[in-house]
Amino acid sequence: MNAVQQAYLAIGGSVLMHVAWNLLVRQQHGKTQLLWWALATHCLILGPWAIHALVTEAHWTPALQLSLVVSAASNTFYFLVLNRAYAHAPVALVYPIARSSPLLIALWGAMFFGEVLAGPVWAALAVIVAGLVLLAATAWRGGAAAAVPLALAAALATSVYSLSDKLATQHLPSFASLLGFISIGYACSWLALTLQLRRTEGIWRPRAMPRAPYLLIAGLCIGSAYALVIHAMRGLPAAEVVGFTNAGIVVAGVLSMSVFRERAHWPTRLAGIAVICVGLTLLAVGR
Repeated sequence: MNAVQQAYLAIGGSVLMHVAWNLLVRQQHGKTQLLWWALATHCLILGPWAIHALVTEAHWTPALQLSLVVSAASNTFYFLVLNRAYAHAPVALVYPIARSSPLLIALWGAMFFGEVLAGPVWAALAVIVAGLVLLAATAWRGGAAAAVPLALAAALATSVYSLSDKLATQHLPSFASLLGFISIGYACSWLALTLQLRRTEGIWRPRAMPRAPYLLIAGLCIGSAYALVIHAMRGLPAAEVVGFTNAGIVVAGVLSMSVFRERAHWPTRLAGIAVICVGLTLLAVGR
């Protein structure tokens, strides 16, 4: 199996985990703050083993050290603004906007790293982003305007850590070391969310706790899914990998309408899903 085939397989596994994670977030009450619990569970269960692999297996160079700092900082910023966005608007609005980063990733990659993408790939990424915006619009409600700048800031943070993570892959020889690289950023993010919670609500942990199965699934998926994304970047440009992972939003959207009977604004939601599917098809063909 060559690097490109491995990349597609990793993207498929990541999409399945992202779907599980996305649907779990939709089912939780706002006071649960599943992001906090998921990061804590990841750091507790996978963190020690993964960070040990990072320390012992990585090729420690100044480039890797810089990538680690940039990724940890941008990851922390991502989770802080995403958590604040969820306080103003539902996941169905915030998450698609936060996932609209592929065009930014392609732009930064071309400007700073000389990554050249074909014209059809740029067009495909634009179509995917248009579908995400259409999907987010179906969840608009009063007060949601405050969430849009925060969700866009999350997309910007995603574009930063995606390229930083891709640069780090050449120094991380194993999947375990990749997971350790992510775990450092997640530990920083969990600490920042804890301090944010203390500052805004005067408490050190969320007021509600998810059920144990939800907690376990969230903790195992949140890091492993993104480690698979970074692994896929070994064989494909970062913008294409992140673009392909939006297949998870398509699957989650179909499941939410068919299984969970979320039928509000279903014609527009279905149109948004269809546009994303067109973009994904163009991306697969265009590359």
